[in-house]
Amino acid sequence: MTAELVRGQNHTLPQTRLEIRVSAGAPVVAGATLGDEHGIVHGVEWIAHPGSPQLPGLEVSRQAAAEHRLAVDLDALPEAVHRVTVLLALPLEAGGPTRFGTVASPFVAVTGLDGTEIATFTLTGLDSESAVAALELYRRQGAWKVRAVGQGYAGGLAAMLADQGVAGAAELARSIQEAVARGLARSVTPPRTPEGGRVRHAGGPASPQSAGRPHAAPQPAPLDEPSSPSSAPTTPVAPAQPSAGGPIDYAHPRRESTAPPPPPPAAPPAQPGRPATPVAGDATGWSMDERLYNQVWGMFEDLARATAAYRSAVDFAESRMDQELERTLSDPRSRIGGAGDRAREQARAKRDELTGRAREALDRDLAQLAAEAAVVEPALPAAYAGWDNPVWHAYRVPMEIPMALRIGDLHLPESSGMSIPLLVRLPLERGMWIDSGRTASEAAALTGTDQLRRLAMESAVLHAARMLAVYPPNEFSVHVIDPAGSAATALAPLVAAGVLASPPASGPGGVSSVLAHLTRRVDLVQMAIRAGAADSLPPDLDPAEQLLIVNDFPHGFDDRAVTQLRYLADEGPAVGVHLMMVADREDASAYGPVLDPLWRSLLRVTPVADDHLADPWVGHAWTYEPPATPPGSRVLEQVLERVAAARRTGHR
Repeated sequence: MTAELVRGQNHTLPQTRLEIRVSAGAPVVAGATLGDEHGIVHGVEWIAHPGSPQLPGLEVSRQAAAEHRLAVDLDALPEAVHRVTVLLALPLEAGGPTRFGTVASPFVAVTGLDGTEIATFTLTGLDSESAVAALELYRRQGAWKVRAVGQGYAGGLAAMLADQGVAGAAELARSIQEAVARGLARSVTPPRTPEGGRVRHAGGPASPQSAGRPHAAPQPAPLDEPSSPSSAPTTPVAPAQPSAGGPIDYAHPRRESTAPPPPPPAAPPAQPGRPATPVAGDATGWSMDERLYNQVWGMFEDLARATAAYRSAVDFAESRMDQELERTLSDPRSRIGGAGDRAREQARAKRDELTGRAREALDRDLAQLAAEAAVVEPALPAAYAGWDNPVWHAYRVPMEIPMALRIGDLHLPESSGMSIPLLVRLPLERGMWIDSGRTASEAAALTGTDQLRRLAMESAVLHAARMLAVYPPNEFSVHVIDPAGSAATALAPLVAAGVLASPPASGPGGVSSVLAHLTRRVDLVQMAIRAGAADSLPPDLDPAEQLLIVNDFPHGFDDRAVTQLRYLADEGPAVGVHLMMVADREDASAYGPVLDPLWRSLLRVTPVADDHLADPWVGHAWTYEPPATPPGSRVLEQVLERVAAARRTGHR
């Protein structure tokens, strides 16, 4: 039976391998400190946080999120540790809430590995605090207990760490917030329900992560990082506006505000002992596109959590083996004869047995996810489909903006052959940065510098072409800044089809002209919105969503142009102006940290495979595969020709 704790109450823990699950009304940072019998934290090596997420017996999330799962193995903690304190803090550098009094009360649950709740605690009564010690696990007379703490700190992480005796608390708190900001820049963002929960599909792997989960409505209200309206009307004069300190409402156009209907009837029930037959669209939503969108995100979460369970089991098996070997070899008697060798063999055999069972469970989940992907992928609409999907052969320019756009695929090393489409909401909630520089990935290491730059620009063209293809005629405009004219070959499909708003701008004059034009547009729309005079915009203002592709930044940009670019990145998405940069961050190092906010505000993708993106649930490093057209295919040219024809006639 679950113990519902109140502040100060404790409860005995029946087991030592646990999960601590956190659910909050906004993204929070989750961490933990290890204390001795007096509660003293003896240094940074006793603190688990996003910048250093693993300690013996403890692992926390690598980024800020509205939901967390912290893994705890009390038997694997050092003997000197008598207390584990779970800490929550608001990510102050993310531009979100600055005090817990403005968000829903965080909920913390101590559970077994199967999700069974042991004790829960709702942190009520918080106001000006931006950090809180949520609960603590402590050892008393050989047994472990949990105590609900709920001690808040208006001074934030620094005050909380200082209260636990941490030397250099202010510097450590600053480094944690910086690590969180970096994590937000690499994280993709899940959809949310009106209540703030994740949208999950109905079917999924038969695993503890997905078993028995409820249907959740898609969002009529508020990517995990900086965001902008994802579903404002197609004209930029009436975008959804953020409330003070709150999330931005990005309701889908014409989306009902009531709960959506349940998914359509699924396939017949599975035979006993066999998994259910997967069905495309097996999720809640008002339309099939919405159901498929939610289903893809549900598959994404299932794969993240199934892999997390596998990795946790493997880590536990390794930790158990190390402990058994240490205990055995510390006894001099085990060194006599073959006792030591037998102990090592037994410890390794037990490790292999545990990891084998974990792999079997993961393989079952992967098999069911692969079966689901096999029926979902062919059913995806053009906006969600890969360029090799036959849906493009029957492509027609749409009359409505879709919910989302596919910008690539994600996979994990444990799930070779199983990938998840990476879908982002439309209109774009943040700009994109296509990294043309060297990265640590094997694919980048095998690719020359000039080839990387060419591939990066070709990726930008593919992303822009897809955006042009999924918007109604004349409701999306693309501008290009190519200061040195080096991207002429990559841009040829867009130029030849005549779908650019104007020829690619080059030279200082071209750069200045395009930036001035788009900056003026942002200024005018913002003023019209503030004045409530959306109908009084100048007749020469293009009401379509705007995308600016910038090649080879910062070459050809002076200080004024850089300032305008930062302004467009910050203010543009809310009024229909979006940024796509093709750049190597090292090339901009001369500007120093002044451009750090710019890079962090953009979703970084790469022109070759790279494991730089993180999921919002567990924080795994996912390998991103950029979009590509099939070799020898003319699908890109054919789609752009139809877009151009629809623009000329004004309809499909």
